[in-house]
Amino acid sequence: MKKLFYFALVALAAISSVSCGKKYHADLHSEVDTFSYAVGLTNGQQIKPFLAQQGVDTAYVADFIRGFNDGIKAGDDQKKNAYYAGIEMGMRMGNGINKQIFCNDENYKLSRKNIVAGLVDGIKGNKEVMDPEAIMPQMDLMAKNIRAKAMERKYGSNKEKGEKFLADNAKKEGVKTLPSGLQYKVIKEGEGALPTDTTKVRINYEGKTIDGNIFDSSYKRGEPVEMMVRQNIKGFAEALTHMPVGSTWEIYIPADLAYGDNDMGQIEPYSTLIFKVELLDIVK
Repeated sequence: MKKLFYFALVALAAISSVSCGKKYHADLHSEVDTFSYAVGLTNGQQIKPFLAQQGVDTAYVADFIRGFNDGIKAGDDQKKNAYYAGIEMGMRMGNGINKQIFCNDENYKLSRKNIVAGLVDGIKGNKEVMDPEAIMPQMDLMAKNIRAKAMERKYGSNKEKGEKFLADNAKKEGVKTLPSGLQYKVIKEGEGALPTDTTKVRINYEGKTIDGNIFDSSYKRGEPVEMMVRQNIKGFAEALTHMPVGSTWEIYIPADLAYGDNDMGQIEPYSTLIFKVELLDIVK
């Protein structure tokens, strides 16, 4: 997660009006404001050794910030060193934190004002607003909370559709529900052995989302797949441990037993999945 906080500094690249005499003040009104300031503060503290190596006096923090924005390297006096130390730091950073925290939603961004305020205070050792040593252990949780809310905003409808699908599906003839929430329907009942988590099996399968989009199929590839049961997503692995060899099931996997809030390309976060699974054999 530390790399995430370093990446946060790239947000400063949009600041073009910084001057040496400008004052930076935290303005914390929300969880995002607080996290933004904490990102700047903890990075500012960690940047101090970098500035010292560059021979930069903290009196020139404004120039460091301005240099970070421009991304140009040159000069060797104190003021220019501060400016270009910022440029060098800016060029090291990647444009990632807003995408990671807010799930590529361009309508939401960290507060640049509070990142800069925290950055300056961190460099200067100012602990008046918050102590970087005290806030650092809390930042992972803060980031997760903000990201969870962003995920709900963007993909919450997937969760709602999945929950409705499973509720309706549970009422259909032949569909059974396990305590975990995994649902299945027996198409063909086998008479062979039951796999365990550590069993290697040979299977055919087809996976699709509840809207019918097929995202993977061994049938289309024309050959079965061999895999360890425990190497699958939770719902898939659980189903295999209940299937006798020779069985063919259709399984319905809730999002929390599938990929959860992870974006898997064709499989959006919070997607409920449907698999047709044919357990051919246990591999010795």
